Amino acid sequence: MPPQGSRRPLPPLLLVWALAACAARASEITFELPDNAKQCFYEEIAQGTKCTLEFQVITGGHYDVDCRLEDPDGIVLYKEMKKQYDSFTFTASRNGTYKFCFSNEFSTFTHKTVYFDFQVGEDPPLFPSENRVTALTQMESACVSIHEALKSVIDYQTHFRLREAQGRSRAEDLNTRVAYWSIGEAIILLVVSVGQVFLLKSFFSDKRTTATRVGS
Repeated sequence: MPPQGSRRPLPPLLLVWALAACAARASEITFELPDNAKQCFYEEIAQGTKCTLEFQVITGGHYDVDCRLEDPDGIVLYKEMKKQYDSFTFTASRNGTYKFCFSNEFSTFTHKTVYFDFQVGEDPPLFPSENRVTALTQMESACVSIHEALKSVIDYQTHFRLREAQGRSRAEDLNTRVAYWSIGEAIILLVVSVGQVFLLKSFFSDKRTTATRVGS
């Protein structure tokens, strides 16, 4: 047991986890947006903070949505109509509550599933010595490399999860359309078959009536 007043160094994995917890604020949400609906979100941001808004429509209709971002004074910083996905980076010009909204008001019967990631601020350095001229120790360099690799892995996982969800939605929609088309073809084939039977039957009925008249 180490003497009182001294600190035992953290294990490498625990150290990476603890340092990764000190990242910038980020909101990552997936939500349902009904037809003819509008959903807004609010975030308190300090002046001079760099922020990034990234969104993507996962399911629904033509996979598009309206997006609008306003500063505390109501000035529009970003506005796009019927976008499937996009990313916008800005620096807060003043302190206050910033609002960004997603609108599906142009759709009358199709609801959407929307994913967005709103990052406020930049990741702080893992070690105070990163911003200094002094070189990092081997352990610190390894922790920084692992941290950057983990961030890349998280970004890739999020990207592929969104692609997988969108692909699954498209496949289910296509499967539904194929099923309806197959049912329609079966009904048409049944109607045509029954119609042909009655048509052939009418031909033989006419011949039988004509033969009866000649014999009489």
